[in-house]
Amino acid sequence: MSHIRSHIMVCTGTGCTSSESPKLITAFEEELKAAGMDQEVRVVKTGCFGLCAMGPIVMVFPEGACYTRVTQEDVPEIVSEHIVKGRIVTRLLHKEADETEAVTSLSDTNFYKHQMRIALRHCGVINPESIDEYIGVDGYTALERILTEQTPPQEIIDCVKKSGLRGRGGAGFSTGQKWQFTYNATSDDGVKYVACNADEGDPGAFMDRSVLEGDPFSVIEAMTIAGYAIGAHQGYIYIRAEYPIAVHRLEVAIGQAREYGLLGKDILGSGFDFDLELRLGAGAFVCGEETALMTSIEGHRGEPRPRPPFPANKGLFAKPTLLNNVETYANITWILNEGWEKFAAIGTEKSKGTKVFALGGKITNTGLVEVPMGTTLRTIVYDIGGGCPNGKKFKAAQTGGPSGGCIPASLIDTPIDYDSLTAIGSMMGSGGLIVMDEDNCMVDIAKFFLEFCVDESCGKCTPCRVGTKRLLDLLTKITDGNGTLEDLDTIEELCYHLKDSSLCALGQSAPNPVLSTLKYFKDEYIAHVVEKRCPAGVCRNLLKYEIIPEKCKGCTLCARNCPVGAISGTVKNPHVIDTNKCIKCGVCQSNCRFGAIVRH
Repeated sequence: MSHIRSHIMVCTGTGCTSSESPKLITAFEEELKAAGMDQEVRVVKTGCFGLCAMGPIVMVFPEGACYTRVTQEDVPEIVSEHIVKGRIVTRLLHKEADETEAVTSLSDTNFYKHQMRIALRHCGVINPESIDEYIGVDGYTALERILTEQTPPQEIIDCVKKSGLRGRGGAGFSTGQKWQFTYNATSDDGVKYVACNADEGDPGAFMDRSVLEGDPFSVIEAMTIAGYAIGAHQGYIYIRAEYPIAVHRLEVAIGQAREYGLLGKDILGSGFDFDLELRLGAGAFVCGEETALMTSIEGHRGEPRPRPPFPANKGLFAKPTLLNNVETYANITWILNEGWEKFAAIGTEKSKGTKVFALGGKITNTGLVEVPMGTTLRTIVYDIGGGCPNGKKFKAAQTGGPSGGCIPASLIDTPIDYDSLTAIGSMMGSGGLIVMDEDNCMVDIAKFFLEFCVDESCGKCTPCRVGTKRLLDLLTKITDGNGTLEDLDTIEELCYHLKDSSLCALGQSAPNPVLSTLKYFKDEYIAHVVEKRCPAGVCRNLLKYEIIPEKCKGCTLCARNCPVGAISGTVKNPHVIDTNKCIKCGVCQSNCRFGAIVRH
């Protein structure tokens, strides 16, 4: 084979795939063949680069040129200009939101400058369906060293403990301590299990999915090491069937690992046996809770079980079980290869390492972000995210998904770590970070997340089944303009009953968005209740449309488009809206060419 002088890296994560990035691979291969360069240039499909808002993304090495929003029509120009003539196609290079100059390399962008990639270190770097490429970036080095040197399991567990790694799936429990508990646990037949929670169901969250799409082998290797460390020989990855790309790449990776003798019997001739199976979930949010997840793997309806006993002592099939999420496992081999000291030096005193966030909502640079623990919310929103688009003011950020809280703009300098977020009424969760601007109604936001929890409640315990529905009814009453001040007191009291009485974390954390918005945005609740007004102009029943006579030209366009005939007036004379007939659909405002219709 000829020497490969260039690599064309094409993102095939879910985001870019939805923008037809796989067709770019075919187009590149055809153009390269036509140019007689198919033996000199390799086209590689990769995982997510992170800057999802600008996809499809193509990077060309060795120059490191980052081309964004690439279409099939752009491919011939990239091949003829960049590959054949060596001239970078500047019009396709990424441009910062506030700059006119293009940035050649993705590493030079503001989006990347504040990041540190550990869990995402191989995403966008290797072909996730090639075990050879994973091995080429020191993959399986840790497992080989452990098995060939017969490293004592306790030594591995101590390394994870001393690194300070905490679970990246929710509450942030010490990963090493969890491994220790499972290692110490016993069962009558000696059987133990290792499990991976890949059931990522938070609205706006796509961290774990992206890791599995871009670097499935790191999770598989880490789970194999975990099996060796705690004395387990079988592992399960629980992933929702809604993630077909991640499922496919896991299937490919598991098959290749077995073929290379890195899964199955007598791994690397060490005498250690370990294998993995996938279990597909049907998309129930409650199955992200550890006991509900295990119940589902066992073939039953996904419902939580009372704790104790905890899974480390009695988990999957009533055997000691170690469960971590995808991002937690993605850190393990880096810690074992680089040393626990290096990991522990990153982050804050009690929150070590980095955290991956899915940055979404009202933000310029939607995408996947990995930053050191302790990075401020301001850095993430403005320096990395590029702020809110269209000059809008940042209002709040929701962390932790439906289980988290809303952080107001006044606390934008809060360091993002487990303890700081808990102290202000939010939580880290799995890493969803949704940004809101001045056009968001915080009462409506609380209602949105509560609707999600009501839909996803398994119904097993009364506090969650009934309590979340009652909370939603009260919030709906307020957004409909029928709320009272007494309702606000009832809501707060009910929230604390829910937190204290629910069986699992779904019900216990469902009130968090309500409590945090009540705490930091109570003036909006008061406006809804007392003034019967939605300050953000979101809650439909509280809206009022009005025509400004001085601006109205009497073109009749609004009247002709009103679906209920609520607008009256004659040609060339100001029109009037009958508020009793108006259904507040907004059609009149969207059709007015003179800005004569206002909503308040």
